[in-house]
Amino acid sequence: MKADLQFDFLVDKENNTMTIRREFAAKRKLVWDCHTKSELLDQWFAPKPLTTKTKTMDFREGGHWHYAMVDPDGQEYWGRMDYQTISPINHYTALDGFSDESGSLSAELPRSNWDVTFTDAPGRTLVQTIVTYKSPNDLQKVIDMGMKEGLTSTLERLDELLLTLNEQRKEG
Repeated sequence: MKADLQFDFLVDKENNTMTIRREFAAKRKLVWDCHTKSELLDQWFAPKPLTTKTKTMDFREGGHWHYAMVDPDGQEYWGRMDYQTISPINHYTALDGFSDESGSLSAELPRSNWDVTFTDAPGRTLVQTIVTYKSPNDLQKVIDMGMKEGLTSTLERLDELLLTLNEQRKEG
């Protein structure tokens, strides 16, 4: 991450939320595409050294993304994001949860509401993600699972992908 890019990770235990504000050195359309197209999500949506693979992607209101994060030994950790509202390149909301390979949601691990907003900033894009859990225990569980560290690594991968995509656009 470039040192001058904003990264805030705020936990509000009274409201069971995490607010993540992160700037990216790219135009909003490209950052939006990286959040909403499986061929791009597969290149960054996991902390190192894990990789991501999409089983199905249907980015529309009522659609979902079913994906796995895969560790170097081949162990798969499945997730499912159900899209609720979409305003292209501005905002989307979704329900995120852990699942199995068939897409059935885990009853043991918490599900969360994601509210993701994309705004222009001078020479960059600000993405604000508000993640809301049903209870303080659910919030604490994902914090204990290493959410902040995992997210930090994951967003650094997006920085790397955006740099590559920006350079490819300059050459093309």
